[in-house]
Amino acid sequence: MRILVVEDDPILSDGLRAGLGLSGATVECVGTCADADAALATSRFGVVVLDLMLPDGSGLEVLRGLRRRDDRTPVVLLTARDAVADRIAGLDGGADDYLGKPFDLDELSARIRAVVRRAAGRASAGLEHGGIRLDPAGLVVTVDGVNVPVSRREFMVLAALMERPNVLRSKTELEERLYGWQEEVESNAVEVHVHNLRAKIGKQAIETVRGVGYRMRASA
Repeated sequence: MRILVVEDDPILSDGLRAGLGLSGATVECVGTCADADAALATSRFGVVVLDLMLPDGSGLEVLRGLRRRDDRTPVVLLTARDAVADRIAGLDGGADDYLGKPFDLDELSARIRAVVRRAAGRASAGLEHGGIRLDPAGLVVTVDGVNVPVSRREFMVLAALMERPNVLRSKTELEERLYGWQEEVESNAVEVHVHNLRAKIGKQAIETVRGVGYRMRASA
């Protein structure tokens, strides 16, 4: 999952990048409304963690702009302004959740998983397809009940495929899940991760549609 963190405190921003990255996410950090708008206009994110008090304006304007464009990307507001009126304004403005500072990183991670789950219409945080199960909270993959060790990026590729197992995911879509907004993309990274996953969860588990992309096999 790609997460956009809009936070102008560099210490907190770096901490969120590191902490949320441990949960298997690719985390992009920007510190202004203008940079947030630019990132959202050019890239797709699974969720936005948005501070309200930014140097060039209010995060609420970023949120309202997102919703005016009918962009339904889940948004978690993260701010020191934790009065009831602020929470109401944020939620009425289109936010999916609200967490005041200071906060616990594990709680933020859980809230992110919850809003993403609700946006996808899933009742459970885990992903299942055939005998394969993913636990996003612990980055755990099991096949027929047996734990299978995978790398963080292998987990990210598998999660992208299992979120919508019958839908083809292009190489570009998978690259967007693996790399940050301004990171250099390795040309064969997706192919390598898919190859490694097949060796771990079964050669037939992931189907390649040549020239189009990848998807989970119905019989996986």
